[in-house]
Amino acid sequence: MQGQNQQQAYDRGITIFSPDGRLYQVEYAREAVKRGTASIGVRTPEGVVIAVDKRIRSPLMERDSVEKIHKADNHIGIASAGHVADARQLIDFARRRAQVNELRYGEPIGVETLTKEVTDFIQQYTQVGGARPFGVALIIAGIANGEPRLYETDPSGTPYEWKALAVGADRGDTREYLEDNYETGLTLDEGIGLALKTLASANDDELTPEGVGVATVSTETELFEELTEDEKETYLEDLDLLASPDEGEEKEE
Repeated sequence: MQGQNQQQAYDRGITIFSPDGRLYQVEYAREAVKRGTASIGVRTPEGVVIAVDKRIRSPLMERDSVEKIHKADNHIGIASAGHVADARQLIDFARRRAQVNELRYGEPIGVETLTKEVTDFIQQYTQVGGARPFGVALIIAGIANGEPRLYETDPSGTPYEWKALAVGADRGDTREYLEDNYETGLTLDEGIGLALKTLASANDDELTPEGVGVATVSTETELFEELTEDEKETYLEDLDLLASPDEGEEKEE
C-alpha cells in the first residue's frame, strides 16, 4: 500500500521526480501527443513541407474548424499533434514572439530562436506546481538566412532539429517510412509527395483533399503558403493516393 501511495505522489506531483528520474506527467503528455492525428515535416534544399491528417469525426462538423496547420510569421509555419487547445495557446505565444521580435529589432525572427522561445515556455510548465505540461507536439518549419529549417517541440520543453519527422498517431510506422524513403536532394515537389505518401502509409494508401492539409515555405520566396483543395487533389492523383468518393465518405463517418 505504501508503494502505491508513493506511485500516486509521483503521478500527481509535476515537480516531483520518481526514484528512476522520471516526470510522469511529462510522459503522460507524450502519450496525449500519440493520440493526436499524424503530422509530417520534410526538409528539402528548396524549402520545407508540413502535411497533416485532418480527417473529421463527423459529417456534421465544419471542415474549416479543424485547424492543424498555422502561419506563425510570413516565413514560418507550424503543424501540431495532440490537444488542440494546448496547440492554440502555444501558437498564439509563437505569433506574439514573432511580432515582438519584428517590432523590437526590425527583422523577422529566426526559426531556431522562435523554437527555443516556445520550448522555454513549455519547459516552465514542467517545473511549476499547480500546472500541467502541454499535451501537444509542434512541427516548426521555416526559412532562416536562405536555409530551410525544421524543428520539433516536445512536451518536456526540448527542441529537436530534423531532416524529416513525424509526430502524432502511428509515429513509429510513419518515421520508419520516412527513414526508408527520405533523400537529401529532394525537390520541393518531391518533398510534398513524400509527406503525402507518409500520411497515406498509415491510412491504407488512400487520402482525400479535404482530409489532409499541406503547406510549404520555399527558399525562393521565403513565404508560408498552404496548398488549395485543387492543388492537393492534383498531387494525390499524380501519386495514385486519391481515395474514391465512396471510400472517403466511409472513412469520415
